[in-house]
Amino acid sequence: MVRWRADNAYLRVFRPIFTFLVLSLSLPITNGVTNSQDVYAINSLYAAMGSPAIPGWVASGGDPCGEGWQGVQCAGPNMTAIILNAANLGGQLGDALGNFTTLITMDLSNNHIGGIIPENLPPHLQRLFLSANQFIGSIPGGIGELSLLTDMSLNNNLLTGPISDVFQTLVGLINLDLSSNNLSGQLPASFGNLSALTTLHLQNNQLTGTLNVLEDLKLQDLNIENNLFSGPVPPQMLTNIPNFRKDGNPFNVTPVASPPGSLPSQPPPSQVSPGLPEGQLKNASATVNPNKSSSRGFFTTPRIIGLVVALFMAIGIVILIIFMCTSWSRGRHTAANRVERNEMVAYGESEKNHQKNENLMQPSSDVVKVSNQAVETRTMNHKINMAGIDGNLAPPTAHVTSHDNEAVLLAVVPESEKQNHLAPVIPPTTNVGSQQLSKSKPRKPLCPVSDVVSYTISDLQQFTNSFGQDNFIGEGSLGSVYLAELPDGKMLAVKKLDTVNPSLHTKEAFLKLVSSISKLHHENITKLIGYSAEHDQRILIYEYCGNGTLHDALHSTDRDNKVLSWKSRVKLARGAAQALEYLHEVCQPPVVHRNFKSSNILLDDEFSAKLSDCGLGSLYSSSCASQVSAHVVGSFSYGAPEYTMSGIYNIHSDVYSFGVVMLELLTGRKPLDRTRPRAEHSLVRWATPQLHDIDALSRMVDPALEGAYSVKSLSRFADIISLCLQPEPEFRPPMSEIVQSLLHA
Repeated sequence: MVRWRADNAYLRVFRPIFTFLVLSLSLPITNGVTNSQDVYAINSLYAAMGSPAIPGWVASGGDPCGEGWQGVQCAGPNMTAIILNAANLGGQLGDALGNFTTLITMDLSNNHIGGIIPENLPPHLQRLFLSANQFIGSIPGGIGELSLLTDMSLNNNLLTGPISDVFQTLVGLINLDLSSNNLSGQLPASFGNLSALTTLHLQNNQLTGTLNVLEDLKLQDLNIENNLFSGPVPPQMLTNIPNFRKDGNPFNVTPVASPPGSLPSQPPPSQVSPGLPEGQLKNASATVNPNKSSSRGFFTTPRIIGLVVALFMAIGIVILIIFMCTSWSRGRHTAANRVERNEMVAYGESEKNHQKNENLMQPSSDVVKVSNQAVETRTMNHKINMAGIDGNLAPPTAHVTSHDNEAVLLAVVPESEKQNHLAPVIPPTTNVGSQQLSKSKPRKPLCPVSDVVSYTISDLQQFTNSFGQDNFIGEGSLGSVYLAELPDGKMLAVKKLDTVNPSLHTKEAFLKLVSSISKLHHENITKLIGYSAEHDQRILIYEYCGNGTLHDALHSTDRDNKVLSWKSRVKLARGAAQALEYLHEVCQPPVVHRNFKSSNILLDDEFSAKLSDCGLGSLYSSSCASQVSAHVVGSFSYGAPEYTMSGIYNIHSDVYSFGVVMLELLTGRKPLDRTRPRAEHSLVRWATPQLHDIDALSRMVDPALEGAYSVKSLSRFADIISLCLQPEPEFRPPMSEIVQSLLHA
């Protein structure tokens, strides 16, 4: 009896130990740093997808974080992101996604994954992107348990049925895209709880009912096109949502009340159909009661009196117009004769007094235009014949007068040459007789170039030591850059564009480019000073920034003596953001930069940001783009996902590149650095999962700062980066919002 009790005591002690050992041995054996439960979850996902060929991935065991599995991002032992966009994946997602303990981002868009979306999803998920796959079934109710979710796209799938009413707890959801599925039914009532929602895309479904559940949301972008929504649309939605697209829905039309004194009549059913589009309903409503006015005579006494008064007023207006046109023609004829006489006098006097050696900084287009007249001037011994650009252009006059309809011709001198006196405008020498010269009709030049200086090649060779190696600054995406020193000691940057670019083959096209660049005026954009188009050269001359580029300041080997402070980095980010805001939201039409990177952000004498290469985006989109593909923004380091996958580039792509530059400022690392461990080659892939972990974020900061920064400012900076680097272009904020956020960083 005593021995039996002793045996039971041993069993009670050793049974738990034995059970623990058995369970431990049953789990996959890993010698790495990755959380074992995450390893089990990713092994299950890999098997469910059919074990595709993904570098590093295995169906059992392994160390995703330690071995740097492709598309996997980690923060220490915690797996934070799986990003396999357009990786040609198939199979299904399986039932083990809920076992991911720390996953924040899952992006499996643009693949061939099918089956249903499982109910059990990673509990801490913030971003879920499953668009452009082959998912079937309904939207899983498990989404309602993702209380941290901020962005979700399930668009372009085969989802059916109503939208699950599970959005009560998703108060942080900002962007939601369910478009291009086969969803039906009414919008769930829980949509009204999405207080943070700004972007909602529901187009191309079979959704019905009204939009009342959305009327109190602070939406900025709503697309419900091509559904079956009925109306009326809440008025506040029409006025409060900047980007509201609603075509292709059979919205109801509210009947217009009948005027007093007439009997209300019901429209025949055949004339107004609730299934008609909104535009057709407007036309249909006009035919509801075609005989309403026939009950009373049309030619009543008040109407006859009104018609007579209107007729007399119309006759009076016609007589007045004829009188004004006659007076204007006589005045113009008199003014034209006066201009012709003065023109001949001015031409003779200017030819007599003209001196040959003019100033080196003579502007190329010295015109202030009234009544669209074109003027051509001589600069040094170099003459730009604007008539060669447009064969219909007439030689300009050279007389300054204050009369109406006459051209005021002044020499426009750049700011750097304000000490020079205004020079008279000298017409070009032509074979046209003086009589024909005065009678030719003035026209607006095809490509006026103002406020910039035309240089001769000989001058630029003198200023740059014949484009010598000692004056070489660097090689850009579109050509070489040289330092030019003028006789007065002023420094300029001379950019020789590669003339192999089809957009630069003709002088006419180049002058158009110069004209458009010269109109860009912002304190954070490098100013165009001049150009040269002699001897088939295509050269742009900019102001010179003596402190180099942001890329050099961050990554140069000798930067230890001039480390940028955190305050300076925030200032530079703000200046570059203001430059993009000007290009995207002030310029009309908007200007897309297309090559935004740290080496194109110059630092002036006060270490303020000056964005270069603005207005040259058309050169990157030309057919020669493949010749500079190693430099342009489509590269792996700065390119947005939509550009690298499909070649699509827009202002949202500029925002993504801006986010990469902000990561450079934060970490001091290059966007692509193959000298680092394999998992850290790509700055975006390495850093993005750590932006919301304050401890990991502190370890990411550039060590050169030595902790001299505000934790609050650092956190705000990281939040902005996270928004800019959203995989979906429409989820990235406009630059005006980024500028405002940086003001508080």
